[in-house]
Amino acid sequence: MPGTVMSAIDMRGLVETLFDAHPGDLPYLVHGDHPVSRAEVRAAAATEADVFAEYGIGEGTTVMLRIPPSFTQIEVLLALWRLGAQVMLIDHRLKPSEVEALRALCHPQFLVSAGTADRAPLRFEPRYEVVTSRFPDGRTAATDHRLVQFSSGSTGLPKVIGRTPASLAAEIERFTRIDGMPTLGERVLLLSSTAHSFGLIAGVLHSLTAGVAAVFARRVSAKDILGAAGRHDVHAIFGTPFHYELLSTARELPPLPLLRAAVSGGEIMPPETAARFADRYGIGVGESYGTTETGVVAMEVSGASRPTVGRAAPGVRLRIQDGELDVFLPDGSPYLHASGGGRYTDGWLHTRDRASLDPDGGVRLLGRGDSLVVIGGLKVDLTEVEDVLRHHPGVSGAVVVHAGTTEAYVSTEPDGPSAGELLRWCRDRLADYKVPRVIQVLPDLPRTSNGKLIRRREALLARSPAR
Repeated sequence: MPGTVMSAIDMRGLVETLFDAHPGDLPYLVHGDHPVSRAEVRAAAATEADVFAEYGIGEGTTVMLRIPPSFTQIEVLLALWRLGAQVMLIDHRLKPSEVEALRALCHPQFLVSAGTADRAPLRFEPRYEVVTSRFPDGRTAATDHRLVQFSSGSTGLPKVIGRTPASLAAEIERFTRIDGMPTLGERVLLLSSTAHSFGLIAGVLHSLTAGVAAVFARRVSAKDILGAAGRHDVHAIFGTPFHYELLSTARELPPLPLLRAAVSGGEIMPPETAARFADRYGIGVGESYGTTETGVVAMEVSGASRPTVGRAAPGVRLRIQDGELDVFLPDGSPYLHASGGGRYTDGWLHTRDRASLDPDGGVRLLGRGDSLVVIGGLKVDLTEVEDVLRHHPGVSGAVVVHAGTTEAYVSTEPDGPSAGELLRWCRDRLADYKVPRVIQVLPDLPRTSNGKLIRRREALLARSPAR
């Protein structure tokens, strides 16, 4: 409810306010045939908090949390926040060497993980055994940030990004003021990862304050996703472009009489994907645009404002400077451990996304700032090349990078086009200087756990069959 969560200025107060917003008997987390109520989640978080307190975890303790998306992950996160801990939320699929690199950078005092955290489960498991380890060289939190996340890893090294209780409370309230968001008694099918901002805040935390039930599918397949949607008669779907592309391929659709909204977050959805989904399901796909640093920036649930991503979310200040979008963050830099790389100056977060503002305030995204490269003195937008490749009927995905020369990495349908055929396709549709010099056809393109394409050349090369 608008105006209720902002009064909570510490994490314990915020968590209690979210639970107090609605009666405890309302369903909150749903998987299979056994919904878990708000009261049950609250009690489980309190029990976990008592256990963690015996380890000495309390206000300002730094904890790295590495549990797959699950009821356990949500309950543990809420438990640690009840104690005032700073939680570093990391992808459970990271390899031990990657976890160690983050540990060496951030110096957490504890690691809370699942016994199977080193494996990426193929299906959603609601419960995991919790293992708590202590690091003798860990350090307490030096700031009031209580959620720490890392950049998606789509480009460059991860950035360490902190959110304060006030920042999280403001974003939760912002979602309650966006037209079309799920409301009291409704059910949202949550496909976006709860380890990432959109799934965590728009899905888990907004659902808690709004009295919404979050539904989880057994597997990331069209059959299982639609099975969960039909069984629980969902009102809304939150996912990524990957999920909506997957759902558009389903052979049979169950009756979904209450489905009124579908929102994509994580990365901008290609127009053809939105059109295919709308054609199959009869509703438009909305867009939620934001960053890990800022939370939601602009959002339009119905999708009616395409090709914009909607107007700035309530309370968000924007500007266009040098053709790129900046977001005002008055409470200081969100970057920890000197990882910002100059992206925050004088109260403004530089998103590095090229954008323009329509006369009515709609935010029109024009590509990544780093997608504009110079080849032979001429500017080339790599997203334009990706768009041309994706329009080939046999192509399911494309990433183009520039490393001295322009390289395209493409995933195709079974028996899809060869690299030579795709090269001819580009030559027929692009000026010669825009045509990729190298095209590699991959079995699939690397993605983050939230379905977002990874654009690092090293990760793309690692998928090459020639290696």
